[in-house]
Amino acid sequence: MTLTLDLNTAIYNQVLPARAPWSHVLTKGQTLRIVDLGGNQAVDFLVYNADDPTERYSATDTIVRQGNIFVTTGTQLLSNEGNPIMTVLHDSCGRHDTSGGACSCESNSVRFGLDKKYQHACVENFLAALAPHGLGKRDLVSNINFFMNVPVSDDGRLEIVDGISDPGSVVELRAEMNALVAISNCPQMNNPCNAYNPTPIQLIIWDAA
Repeated sequence: MTLTLDLNTAIYNQVLPARAPWSHVLTKGQTLRIVDLGGNQAVDFLVYNADDPTERYSATDTIVRQGNIFVTTGTQLLSNEGNPIMTVLHDSCGRHDTSGGACSCESNSVRFGLDKKYQHACVENFLAALAPHGLGKRDLVSNINFFMNVPVSDDGRLEIVDGISDPGSVVELRAEMNALVAISNCPQMNNPCNAYNPTPIQLIIWDAA
């Protein structure tokens, strides 16, 4: 079950449309809830130290520290300096990918055909979300894909398959420092990560108790 957080006390509550970018600064101690409203919707996620964005999420440090390639309840999202930026307080889905990366116009063209190159993608969403904070392409790093199912086959290959999140699935994270969060509500229509039909998500924030 989810944490006992009263929607009436939330300081932020927004539905983010399908395919859209988003960014927000959370202060230390605030909690962010991401809701997969329709189910099977990948949510690409990056996080930075809001006071010094050269410190940012590190998939490598996070995987090594916890000894797990998936993100789930209790995972600390570590920075490239080894500091916790956020902690996953609750996860109703079970596991989330931090290896598959973000789709881009270039990867769309390579994987799905040159006619797909001009489809909107997560890299472009991240750039739009981060631009108001003075960050650009050189600041993009490997991201988390919340609600995205990327199992590893016996021969070590990553596979993007049908998601395991139901409508209303949630993940809740607490900021362990002032944290700049950037989200791409994944626009991908060419593989099963969004059931070939991108849908809205809900973003809710609470102040520290």
